[in-house]
Amino acid sequence: MSRNKKASGFKLGLFGIGLDAYWPQFEGLKERLEGCLDILEKRFQSMDATTVNLGLVDTVDKAFAAGKEFRQEDVDVIFIYITTYALSSTVLPVVQKAKCPVVVLNLSPEASIDYTSFNKMNDRTKMTGEWLAFCNACPVPEIANVFTRTGIPFHQVTGMLENDSQSWKEISEWVEAAKVMHIMQNNRLGLMGHYYSGMLDIYTDLTLQYAVFGGHMEHIEVEELASFRKEVSSDEVEERVSLFRKEFDIQSDVPSEELVKAAVTSVALDKLVAKYQLGSMAYYYKGTGNQENEDAISSIILGNSLLTANGIPVAGEYEVKNAQAMKIMDSFGAGGSFTEYYAMDFNDDVVLMGHDGPGHIAIAEGKTKVRPLEVYHGKVGKGLSVEMSVKKGPVTLLSVVEKKGGELKFLVAEGESVDGPILQIGNTNSRYKFPGGARKFVNDWNSHAPAHHCAVGVGHIFSKIEKLGKLLGIETVRV
Repeated sequence: MSRNKKASGFKLGLFGIGLDAYWPQFEGLKERLEGCLDILEKRFQSMDATTVNLGLVDTVDKAFAAGKEFRQEDVDVIFIYITTYALSSTVLPVVQKAKCPVVVLNLSPEASIDYTSFNKMNDRTKMTGEWLAFCNACPVPEIANVFTRTGIPFHQVTGMLENDSQSWKEISEWVEAAKVMHIMQNNRLGLMGHYYSGMLDIYTDLTLQYAVFGGHMEHIEVEELASFRKEVSSDEVEERVSLFRKEFDIQSDVPSEELVKAAVTSVALDKLVAKYQLGSMAYYYKGTGNQENEDAISSIILGNSLLTANGIPVAGEYEVKNAQAMKIMDSFGAGGSFTEYYAMDFNDDVVLMGHDGPGHIAIAEGKTKVRPLEVYHGKVGKGLSVEMSVKKGPVTLLSVVEKKGGELKFLVAEGESVDGPILQIGNTNSRYKFPGGARKFVNDWNSHAPAHHCAVGVGHIFSKIEKLGKLLGIETVRV
């Protein structure tokens, strides 16, 4: 067994399958197939994952031992390389004992057999051995049948071991999706405050979130953030204000006292995140009647924007489902900024989308502006807010939808962030074009009954999200 120790935590299991009866019959066949498995391992090693390669599993005894070892190694996903025909009885025990998602790799060593050279062989035993080296597709129906009848979901990639960009794009996306699944299963989501009263669509069953994504949810009192604010030193404030000036475009009408207040809260947020080892957060709090709490919440936007840009996405209005969507998008490297419909522009056939509160400044077009607001619309207090647009180019929208009956699904759309006027109101907002036009997108998106928030990220990544959905066992819909 060999391991490639790279990405912390995530582990990828790999093994090849074959039939032990072949090895004494066909000289060199086993070594040839093991060489193909080595090629696979090297490719996986380049994907920043700890790879647990158990070699060729060709007997029932090896299958049980492999399943036990994969379970002990706590692998997140198993890739089964079909090297040649193999008995399903030597495959099933591995997967049954390992208990994790499975991807079947039906990869031919070359595009085709060299028929001319093959048929010139004068030794039919050697001819059969050569054919068996290309016999990858043969046992896949058998394995699929047994997995299906025993209730084991599986996924497959069919193609060539080398010189096949399509197959390797699929494989790399399966690895990426498995990494994101691992991140979600180990993520700590902070829940601070309470729901925005009356937004019935955003309420969710937290145990359902555990059931689908795993991880941990930490309920946090706003008073704890207010308490951390009292411990922030003047040096920390000065350093944070300097960071603000570096990361944001601070507008000339921003009062210095508001910038200091936001810096205090930002430092306090970092302490809170460190204490609970948070990987994401959802928050909302009125703060009415308690000045310390109101000060903390009204000065939270800049700090939460920095957190969001640094891999700890923060969703406002206590939108737990959207905090999950933002974490997924960010884990894919796409960003994941909190957004909702703002307006429709029928002249330009675009949908304006954005939100108040924190934005994902790492995916902004240029530097994000900081503006003072005399009122946070629909919320208590006043203070600083961020104004940004998502980078121009391809974008993906993701909503984690809670369906009637208590199931989740992914709702995804791919579009484009385009140039044009935005609303200069101190909020994140962008202009998006979608295939089929704005009317069709809005009707189609709404027909799947998502909450009114979603996460937007850069690039087109539907195929990756779809694979994540399959690994998690939930439906993925594209509009």
